Amino acid sequence: MEYEATIMSNEPMKIPVNYGEAAETLKTILGLKGSPVAIRFAPSKEDIPAGMAELDKTIRHCSMVNLARSEGKIFYAPADKHECNGGAWSLGLKEITPTLKNGEFYFKLGKFDSAAACKRTIEKVTHLSPGETYATLYAPLEKTPFTPQVILIVTTPRNMLKLAQSTLFRLGGRIYAEFSGIQSVCSDATTQTYLTGRPNFSLGCDGSRRFSGITDDEMVMGFPAEMLPEITAALKIVVGAAGSK
Repeated sequence: MEYEATIMSNEPMKIPVNYGEAAETLKTILGLKGSPVAIRFAPSKEDIPAGMAELDKTIRHCSMVNLARSEGKIFYAPADKHECNGGAWSLGLKEITPTLKNGEFYFKLGKFDSAAACKRTIEKVTHLSPGETYATLYAPLEKTPFTPQVILIVTTPRNMLKLAQSTLFRLGGRIYAEFSGIQSVCSDATTQTYLTGRPNFSLGCDGSRRFSGITDDEMVMGFPAEMLPEITAALKIVVGAAGSK
């Protein structure tokens, strides 16, 4: 099916990107089990490409990522299709629930020694303002009908090493990963990456490992779509470097 973006906010980036070619590079060099996932925040219904289907079930953001990654699904999900309230809040789709805000939710799940410890963590979870997002858009990178804002990759620690080296290849420096063992795919890899413009690596969380197909030997990475050409170009070099394993 052909899709057509109808508004200026979904126009291609100023520097053209061949998403199919970039996806093939990532999949081939890293031997990915699925596809890199393209994600976009749609602030209104008009921001959704014409012909793009709405998800026909209510699941978690991390499970939506897995549908695109493992099954090649292309779809959008408004707030009422997001099952996880914490994920929907971090993505700007819903208000934060009282029990999540005061720490009670994760405290009851046994994740923290006290509700106060949980609240301190929630206060630092990167999130968009409630209502800022009408829907989240998902697609395998090689088939994306929209201009992505964030690219998600789920793969092994060894591959994450190569991706980390690729992000530092041109300018060097250090990588500062931020995560807390909760809301890893929604906040850590998606919203935080979108807002900071920096790649982020996360160990995954119990929810995403339970519901989204992240296996015990995999991690998750999110990086700004603008970095895609740079990362794929560098990846070809670092994997073949003399000191590379």
